[in-house]
Amino acid sequence: MQTKISFNSYLLIGVMLFALFFGAGNLIFPAQLGQYAGTNLWPAVIGFIVTGVGLPFLGILAIGYSGSRNLQDLASRVHPIYAIIFTSLLYLTIGPFFAAPRTGAVAFDIGIATFIPAESMRIALFIFTLIFFGVTLWLSLNPAKIVDRVGKFMSPAIIILLLVLLVIAFINPIGTIQNPIDPYSTGAFMKGFTEGYNTMDALASLVFGIIVINSIRALGVTDRAQLVSATAKTGIIASGFLALLYVGIAFLGATTTEKFGLFDTGGPVLSGAAAHYFGTIGSVLLAVVIILACLTTSIGLMTACGEYFHTLIPSISYKLFVSIFTIFCFIVSNFGLAKIITYSIPVLMFLYPLAVVLMLLTFTSKLFNHSRLVYVSATAVAFAISTIDGIKTLYGTLNYTEDQWPIWLSAIVDFYDKVLPLYSEGLGWLLPVLIVMVITTIIAKVFKI
Repeated sequence: MQTKISFNSYLLIGVMLFALFFGAGNLIFPAQLGQYAGTNLWPAVIGFIVTGVGLPFLGILAIGYSGSRNLQDLASRVHPIYAIIFTSLLYLTIGPFFAAPRTGAVAFDIGIATFIPAESMRIALFIFTLIFFGVTLWLSLNPAKIVDRVGKFMSPAIIILLLVLLVIAFINPIGTIQNPIDPYSTGAFMKGFTEGYNTMDALASLVFGIIVINSIRALGVTDRAQLVSATAKTGIIASGFLALLYVGIAFLGATTTEKFGLFDTGGPVLSGAAAHYFGTIGSVLLAVVIILACLTTSIGLMTACGEYFHTLIPSISYKLFVSIFTIFCFIVSNFGLAKIITYSIPVLMFLYPLAVVLMLLTFTSKLFNHSRLVYVSATAVAFAISTIDGIKTLYGTLNYTEDQWPIWLSAIVDFYDKVLPLYSEGLGWLLPVLIVMVITTIIAKVFKI
């Protein structure tokens, strides 16, 4: 028997999911993409939406479809030890290593940096992040209803504020869209595709999925087919909001280059646009909303990471984990937004293929009767390719030229480039994984493994 769910319930859960996804990266990366893509904006945005919206949607569906209790439970289909390592690395990536420090850095870049003279920027960043992560620590150690209330207020507030800003930008652009810069001048779609990784939402979806599932179950849904259907509907609502804002923010970024020039990150685009259209009042209002939104995201990430690692290692208290993670975030955030992005990209190039392959395996698992052979083989192939991609990307982000790479890395990259389709576009893992899945599925069926 199916439970009737009202549209308002779908909308409420969809907005909650949007709020879980929409953080610091969702603001800065489409803005930067717009600036750099210029007249090649639309293919770049489409590529960005595929990975920035499409993959998170599939991640939410995968958790619902699998029936797993959580990500570690799902990843244990590969191997229990792999599940712990993969889940831990994913939590650290969307938590203290990159995403959580980024909330403080973005809040500063958009909310505070506009009002600070250049010579005082470092000390201002230090003071701001000290307060920001101090409040994060306090509220993470003492969970209060105020966090939920602020979070529920921030989601509609940020949507409304950004929509007003973006509608005005469409009606009265700040400037004309300029020519693209490399690599958007020749491969805009694929560059946008890999830029979508930076939101980290596909990784986060494998964690947030269970929150959505539990919210739907709380409405009385027990039928698995209806659970997956309801998950898809709420996912569509959240995805629609994300896609709409990505398009608008990217367009806004593209129209600012003529007046503001190119920025190292997307943060100053929004603060500059708010000041241009609304003056100081607009900048202050945007600053308050962004800082509070980033703060609630930071608290949510610290809480989630603290709870997971305390479950993993019960001998270490939740409060100690949260304290360590928050202090680490404060230190990392003071390296600045550009540095955080520089070091996060190689990790994402490594993790994303593993996450996507886990999703593919989840949706096709019944075809090979959930055989561990298929899970292990496909994951191993993705791991072999994405590890090299991550190392290669790290050398690139650190501005090493190819002749400065280690000989072994150059040899492997040259080999991959010659034999793997789409390798230069960052998708060299895709075809080999699909081939291995087909072959091992046949083996599993024939030998009943």
